[in-house]
Amino acid sequence: MARSFRGITNLDIRDSVPDWGPYEQPRAPQGAPNVLYIVLDDLGFGALSCYGGPIETPNIDRIAAGGLRYSQWHTTALCSPTRSCLLTGRNHTVNGMGCISEASIGFPGANAHVPGECATLAEVLVERGYSTAMVGKWHLCAADEMNLASSKASWPIGRGFERFYGFLGGETNQWHPDLVHDNHPVEPPARPEEGYHLGVDITDRAIEFIDDVKAIAPDRPVFLYYAPGCAHAPHHVPREWADRYRGRFDGGYEAMREEILTRQKEMGLVPAETELPPLNPIGTPESRRGPDGQPFPMLDHTRPWDTLSDDERRLFTRMAEVYAGFVSHCDDQIGRLLDYLEDIGQLENTIVVLVSDNGASGEGGPNGSVNENKFFNGVPDDLAENMAMLDELGGFRTYNHYPNGWAMALDAPFKMWKRYSFNGGTCDPCVISWPAGIAARGEIRDQYHHAIDVMPTVLDCLGIEMPETVKGYTQHPIQGVSMRYSFDTAGIPSARHTQFYSMLGTRGIWHDGWKAVTTHPAISGWGHFEDDTWELYHTDVDRTELHDLADTDPGRLAELIGLWFHEAGANRALPLDDRYPVEILMTPRPRPAPLRTRYVYRPGGAAVPESVAVAVRNRSYSLGALVALPERGASGVLFAQGGRFGGHALYVRDNRLHYVYNFLGSEQQMISATEELPIGDRVILGASFDKDGEDPPGTARGLLSLYHGDRKVGEGRIRTQPGVFGLGGTGLTIGRDDGEPVTDDYPGAAPWAFAGGTLNRVVVDVSGETYVDLERAAAAMLSRE
Repeated sequence: MARSFRGITNLDIRDSVPDWGPYEQPRAPQGAPNVLYIVLDDLGFGALSCYGGPIETPNIDRIAAGGLRYSQWHTTALCSPTRSCLLTGRNHTVNGMGCISEASIGFPGANAHVPGECATLAEVLVERGYSTAMVGKWHLCAADEMNLASSKASWPIGRGFERFYGFLGGETNQWHPDLVHDNHPVEPPARPEEGYHLGVDITDRAIEFIDDVKAIAPDRPVFLYYAPGCAHAPHHVPREWADRYRGRFDGGYEAMREEILTRQKEMGLVPAETELPPLNPIGTPESRRGPDGQPFPMLDHTRPWDTLSDDERRLFTRMAEVYAGFVSHCDDQIGRLLDYLEDIGQLENTIVVLVSDNGASGEGGPNGSVNENKFFNGVPDDLAENMAMLDELGGFRTYNHYPNGWAMALDAPFKMWKRYSFNGGTCDPCVISWPAGIAARGEIRDQYHHAIDVMPTVLDCLGIEMPETVKGYTQHPIQGVSMRYSFDTAGIPSARHTQFYSMLGTRGIWHDGWKAVTTHPAISGWGHFEDDTWELYHTDVDRTELHDLADTDPGRLAELIGLWFHEAGANRALPLDDRYPVEILMTPRPRPAPLRTRYVYRPGGAAVPESVAVAVRNRSYSLGALVALPERGASGVLFAQGGRFGGHALYVRDNRLHYVYNFLGSEQQMISATEELPIGDRVILGASFDKDGEDPPGTARGLLSLYHGDRKVGEGRIRTQPGVFGLGGTGLTIGRDDGEPVTDDYPGAAPWAFAGGTLNRVVVDVSGETYVDLERAAAAMLSRE
């Protein structure tokens, strides 16, 4: 609360007494520790070497050796929801983050807006004299607010972070990231051919942000939120890091699960009697159907290793090697950050919290993927196409994801993966180190905790009470409990007694060592939640949820189911949503401007995010570019949307107009003009797609025609994607193609800006009307902006 002025004010300053108290910036207590959150992505419980995993992470091991590892620390099973818990200490649905922020559905528990009543740790600490900074993945603002026409209230700078360098969405290309610096988009400082990688870039910025503070005020504490996006797909890493793991995964994921569990038992991370669940614990497309005969999700079954061909094993093994190299590369960057803190004498008094936001990811499906965007379009992967890219995995020509057998292995000893309320989705690594404040070194803690417990733990360590109001908002009570009681003594009973789970149609409830959980497949489209099968597990002794006790203890199961409904109501967790990914992503949501049929874009501006750009999916559309061509020799991009893994572009090369529709990175559908460009001060260059069918549903097919004015100069049949071009880094640009190019047909490197003429504007028409008189229609469009 602001202090009132206590000085004396008279007519003459000589007779007055100043009081600087109300105007001084807040100061943290002398010796207040720094706080470092390291939030990793899609990293299973059994991946890291300090959790018995096969991936070498010497710097994370270093943190664990100087602190504590928690063996029963849990998340929400998905990234945005968990990140909201870590920063606010409240459950994900109370934060409005029932799912990822791109999948909001307009209900209190899933609207993608963390309310002011749930202040972030940064908002609390910045008022207590901390400098706050964030680098990497945010993923805590709605899709309609990830653009320059939106409010920035939900961007990091609006939620307590004074500095930000990273990406706003759920994922990004590590070679060509979708970057924001503070409150404005920026291009990466270099290209991958020059050695650029996002992980190195954000670590440089993290060190810079801290150094900017410590150079001026060495004793001023810093809260740094470091969220590199690793190991979320795409699994992008320099080849030499992946090559370190050659041969390490040749035995397959089933053998790897056994090896990991053996090490975990030796380390004391799980009870000695722990057993592995089956490879397909909730069914397969052949063994299980939904209530109305709906199919079991094709992505959510695993192919046994002994059923794979030799080539498939080579492909799957390399995908695991690339993933492992990606994690080790990230660990190396964490080491750079730790070394810097140690060099400036700050590591000893820094609270380091390292976690994963959910279990390993199963989005690669049974066969893995070289282009994860297919998952978001409901298009199955083609195994032959994946195998043809074997030597490219991890590089900028792939958007790769391993098969889900590796998710089962790296979530060992648990079953299932991200998205599921089983422990495979929710029980994740948590390492806490504070050399100046924790006497224990290298020990394991078995108390049951959740992501909502991290913020109150930090506040407890800092001696800060959660304020009743922040920024004028009366605060919702913190729902987490402090974990500090567990720091120096093992064996103390868990301070947490109940935790509910709800994600994409899956449900669970844990209470004092017992857990009830449904077998409902995530994003299955099954509905009929009242008919769900609930299972009962005594997780104190059965961490892998293998021995279902529902039939032997029906009374306890009924009590837990009732408790789930109570918690769901108290935490705003209804309605449940298990719709297919394309259905969820295509849900109508708020926009910064009303939908319209004509869009005008000019060169020079920032990339327009796909979520707020013109949508051409499954409809007829036309592009009209107004250019001045005083002489021959013009070349470059007129219009581009999307990238290498899905997108389309209109461009000029070799004095001819070209259009390409890149269908999910699998097929570059090219149409080229049969005539050279005309000369003139007002030339309209256009492309028009006339949809005449769908096959399969959602995939439009039709004729794409090219025009000079009203004269057709080329045509060809194409098909268009049913869903998004991508979840990040796939903006719309005019006069250039930023980031990963839509096509390999460009000469040289992107952005290949338009030159040799003047591009005035591009108009996109999605009215659905046939584009008969292109010149007059385009002129009308251009005049109606």
